[in-house]
Amino acid sequence: MKVFLGFILLCVSLFANEYYAKLEPFESFSVKSSVSGKVTYSNEKVEGNIAKNDLIIEIDSVINTIDLQQSLKKLELINEMIKIENLNYERLNKVTSKSQFEKDTQKLKVINYESTKADLVTKIETLKDTLKNKKLIEKSKYISNIYVKEGDYVNPGTALYDAKDISKAKLEIYVPIDSIEDIKNKKIYLDGQESNIMINKIYNVADEKHISSYKVQLLVDNPKVFSRLVKIEFK
Repeated sequence: MKVFLGFILLCVSLFANEYYAKLEPFESFSVKSSVSGKVTYSNEKVEGNIAKNDLIIEIDSVINTIDLQQSLKKLELINEMIKIENLNYERLNKVTSKSQFEKDTQKLKVINYESTKADLVTKIETLKDTLKNKKLIEKSKYISNIYVKEGDYVNPGTALYDAKDISKAKLEIYVPIDSIEDIKNKKIYLDGQESNIMINKIYNVADEKHISSYKVQLLVDNPKVFSRLVKIEFK
């Protein structure tokens, strides 16, 4: 009985620092629309490929573009009006025969134009932000799914596409809390081969499901294949 128990303890010791995890993209993104409008372009060709500064989704922006152009013209006119009314106020303020009421009335004109300008500047910035959010470009992400097609109408919150950062891969394992210090100073082997990767992050709060373990994240540079099971050992 003692021999059998010793054998079990030896097996536990040998495999205590052996884990398995699926090689996953470093980050995954679900891109949702922040504006409403009709989809005028959906780049279905890039689905399943790495985007290279490609336009993925474009939403109709004709009215927004016209509104922005007209608002910029209005801003130029208001700036001219403010200059003129300020000049009028300075001249009026020097005339001693003019009442304080007349001077205050002229000053109020300037203030009203300044207020209109402030509102217009806010509108212009909002329009710029809207236009930016209607033309979605990805520089180097892997596009895994595109959910909308040309002609679809979207609202804020509508799922547009999924993107992944595959420049790195992550391996996440759950290590017993009392083994954490032990693995920190050991070499990491992947599928039996010594690697030069290191622990990227240890979540120092017990996991909700694995209540006696901490989640440990490893990062792998330039992975060749994703979604495969990897054997991880600390030696």
